[in-house]
Amino acid sequence: MKTLRHLYGPIIDNNPITLQILGICSALAVTTSMTTALVMCMALTGVLVMASAVISTIRRHIPGSIRLIIQITIIASLVIVIDQVIQAYAFDISQRLSIFVGLIVTNCLVLGRAEAFAMHNPVGPSMLDGLGNGLGYSLILLIVAFVRELFGAGTLFGRMVLPTIYEGGWYTPLNLMLLAPSAFIVLGLLVWAVRSLRPAQIEQADYEIDADKERQGP
Repeated sequence: MKTLRHLYGPIIDNNPITLQILGICSALAVTTSMTTALVMCMALTGVLVMASAVISTIRRHIPGSIRLIIQITIIASLVIVIDQVIQAYAFDISQRLSIFVGLIVTNCLVLGRAEAFAMHNPVGPSMLDGLGNGLGYSLILLIVAFVRELFGAGTLFGRMVLPTIYEGGWYTPLNLMLLAPSAFIVLGLLVWAVRSLRPAQIEQADYEIDADKERQGP
């Protein structure tokens, strides 16, 4: 059960986006469509799991002075493979994702889990940690994409759900939902909702930290 905690922990209790605020660039950039969001989630989760496995396997042979260079090289190699697979089997989606699959290399979530967990733990727990963080990331991305595509275009996965006035229906699409600011709004509301339901995730204010230090004394 302790090992499984690495899998389900990051989904809600320690979600990389709502709690750690990691990897939000792609959460804002590719969530106008459920399809692009899903492919992005699969790509990042795959890279996370494979990178964690490889780095954990060779962690005892990585010199500390160049560990970040080696980690980035491994991650970049995996991202190139994933990007080529997407281009080969889903070229249209690859074009819509543009550079964001390639930017997984710079995603602080991937490098952060490699450095913080895979470098210090066996392969099994490292892969579960990578999968758990990937699922937590995917959950938030898909929720944001669901709201943006549904209210911005009246569709889900490209299929009509709310008949729009452009198709002779009743729904007037909210064009704001397809613009970047809407992603900030939806993500902010989601973070607020999660932390309202789980007050333990709310960070202590700076003035409260200073007051605690003063009470403790030198």
